[in-house]
Amino acid sequence: MRYLAYPLLAACALACSTAVAAGDYPSRPIRIVVDFPAGGTIDSLARIVGQQLGDRWGQPVVVENRPGAGGNIGAQEVYAAAPDGYTLLATPPGPLSINEYLYKDLTFKPAAFVSVGLLAGSPNTITVRSGLPVKSVRELIAYAKANPGKLTYGSQGNGSTSHLTGQLFATMSDASLVHVPYKGEGPALTDLMAGRIDLFFGNISAVLKLRDTGKVRIMAVADETRTAIAPDIPSAAEAGFPAFASSAWFALMAPPGTPARIVGKLNEALTAILADEGVKQRFLALGAEARPATPAQTQAFIDAERGRWKHVIVEAGVTMD
Repeated sequence: MRYLAYPLLAACALACSTAVAAGDYPSRPIRIVVDFPAGGTIDSLARIVGQQLGDRWGQPVVVENRPGAGGNIGAQEVYAAAPDGYTLLATPPGPLSINEYLYKDLTFKPAAFVSVGLLAGSPNTITVRSGLPVKSVRELIAYAKANPGKLTYGSQGNGSTSHLTGQLFATMSDASLVHVPYKGEGPALTDLMAGRIDLFFGNISAVLKLRDTGKVRIMAVADETRTAIAPDIPSAAEAGFPAFASSAWFALMAPPGTPARIVGKLNEALTAILADEGVKQRFLALGAEARPATPAQTQAFIDAERGRWKHVIVEAGVTMD
């Protein structure tokens, strides 16, 4: 009986320590790892939320950038961290719903992360060069079908969301498009404005500031409804291309095994932060809409995104070294 008692005592001690930790949480600084470089949208969003969390809880919240390998380096660091709520991941879609189908040897399991909540969303767009002889999405699809293999679309690179969104458009419209990968968003948009490529299926925050130049036209946002970021732009559904949806979204995640009580406390604070009008306006200025969600809703959304992009990647045969 003495030997049987040891594991029971150990389990009880672990459960009690976890409960105490959750009840006292947070009692020391929190670290939010951003898996992309400083200055990008996810970095800015994480810093806004981190500052708000710090003010709310009276504990420092430090944002650290760990970029590389499409977000995999930062994601792996958080994946291996202690599941105590003091190391979190702020990330765009790649590491959670795309990279496992692109990279052969991931060192983490995306589905094992614990969802804390969504931060924001920002729709991708159907954007064309100004000289393309189409005035609507319907005309674009008809033109692409009448000229198979002649329309080109640029992306930030092979396997990027703009690449996959273009492939999704081609698949859903049954059109033949030529993908032209670039090393980043800037060169692709430069060539779009110069008329060297025809299309770009990138994020609205990138193309919105170019619209006033008259060198590009945003035909629709890739969603079923309009966005508060630019409410004058029709949705894909309004433009006659229903079910075409693709967005950049940003989530806050915790390491596998993080206790539900800690996740619940984080989500409660995050929901209150995202409801603040000042925070909403700061997000909109970055080209993103605050998108509060429960942990369960966040996980269901990520699961659906994982299924969507797996289908596109497999069908297009996209791979990464």
